[in-house]
Amino acid sequence: MSRPSHGTLHHVELWVPNLHRAHASLGWLLEALGYDVAQSWASGCSWQLGPTYLVIEQSSALTADEHDRCRPGPNHLAFHIKDATTVEKLLADATQHGWHLMFPERHPYGGGRQHYAAYLENDDGFEVELVAINSHE
Repeated sequence: MSRPSHGTLHHVELWVPNLHRAHASLGWLLEALGYDVAQSWASGCSWQLGPTYLVIEQSSALTADEHDRCRPGPNHLAFHIKDATTVEKLLADATQHGWHLMFPERHPYGGGRQHYAAYLENDDGFEVELVAINSHE
């Protein structure tokens, strides 16, 4: 494990309404990005890449049964992707794992001409942004 830098994220924990669906979509994506399963228990799982890990949990303390990214709180997670070709490969594969392309009319420049990215939403309304480090322009 690499040593963390001051101020970098330690972990992110997402409470999900359905652990099975979250594992199928978010778990698939994290593993495709190089994260390894770190822990697994009856109501959750975590994946780690370097010093940072991400947890999904179907907590018994949930106060709602659906996620709404437009409510106050985190809106989405954005991941660095090595290049535009890999963004497109992940996008093509993602549709088999519960993800849907957002803003298809603006893809891949939904964030502007200098920002090559795919914006995806899963069946539970969680959004991820896959941002190319190097685009093929």
